[in-house]
Amino acid sequence: MARATRARHSILRFLSAALAALAFAYTTALHGAELHGRVIGVADGDTLTVLVGHDAVRVRLSDIDAPERGQPYGANARQSLAALCADRMATVVSAGHDRYGRTLGVVACGGVDANREQVRRGLAWVYARYARRDSPLYEVEREAREQGRGLWQVAHPLPPWQWRSRHKAHWAHHAGSGRWSAPGRRASAS
Repeated sequence: MARATRARHSILRFLSAALAALAFAYTTALHGAELHGRVIGVADGDTLTVLVGHDAVRVRLSDIDAPERGQPYGANARQSLAALCADRMATVVSAGHDRYGRTLGVVACGGVDANREQVRRGLAWVYARYARRDSPLYEVEREAREQGRGLWQVAHPLPPWQWRSRHKAHWAHHAGSGRWSAPGRRASAS
């Protein structure tokens, strides 16, 4: 009886290790991979959904952070990304996944780098927490500030990471859905 139990434990350990190795290989293979598909939804200024084959893939534009819905310029950022990408073919260069399971990546729609264009239009910040220090997006943001484009028309616009922090006591964000709801309530479809 004890031998059978040890054998089962050995098999379970082997299967667990094999699954972990497969998950690691899958994630590594997608890092830097290109995905191609049609944009079928735009949640906000830095999140969209791409139909790749028969799969809807949620994509978070890497290295930028756009104003949230309900935040000044949030609607403008979403409209801008929709104008760039909605119902267009997109190429996503994957940079992995975020903690909510969304694919992180640089998105090009119709040959236009949407990450860069959102920053250039003054409708997103460079997300310094994640962007490389030598990212060319910093120069693009500096130019948008100097030109007073988009949210840079305001003297001291509140970055979305600070806005989320200030509002998390009153609102629960349903990451990946692009929706907000009061604590204890389901997210509203918007």
